[in-house]
Amino acid sequence: MGRPSTKPKDLKDGFYIEVRNKKQKTGIKIYRSSLELLKLAIEEYKGSKEVTVLGQSKNGKMIEIPGLS
Repeated sequence: MGRPSTKPKDLKDGFYIEVRNKKQKTGIKIYRSSLELLKLAIEEYKGSKEVTVLGQSKNGKMIEIPGLS
C-alpha cells in the first residue's frame, strides 16, 4: 500500500459551478459540457442552494465566463 496522491485532479474541459447549502462553507462542483446546459443548472439550483460560477476549464486552466456572476 502506498500513499494517496496529493496532486489535485485535472478538470475536464467544460463549464463548472459550485453548489452548496445555504450558510455552509463547502459545496460540490458540478460540470456541464455547454454554456446552455450550465445556465439551466444555475436556474435549477438557485432557488434552494447557493450557486457560485467557477468558470470554464480549458486545458487544465480556469477561464472566467463573461456575463455570468
